[in-house]
Amino acid sequence: MAAQSRMALLLYRSLGQRDGVEIRLHDTVLYNSIYRGDDQLLVNTHVYGRFAADAPVMHLRKVTGGDLASTYLDSFEAVWNRAVPVES
Repeated sequence: MAAQSRMALLLYRSLGQRDGVEIRLHDTVLYNSIYRGDDQLLVNTHVYGRFAADAPVMHLRKVTGGDLASTYLDSFEAVWNRAVPVES
């Protein structure tokens, strides 16, 4: 897992140098990866025996009265608030 994290940081390095983009690290065990842009989310569900690139990705957006995106946004915020920024 450590090697995969290092590789992800290497691949996202140039993205993290752009204005308005922040990458943080956390030690929480998660069952999905959440990528957020405002109220839109890409949720990559983790599937046993598959690499993340082979697992389904859901594109969610927050809508009035909807719970699905809000549930993932709440999860994202809880982890994000405990995470620490990656040092450049």
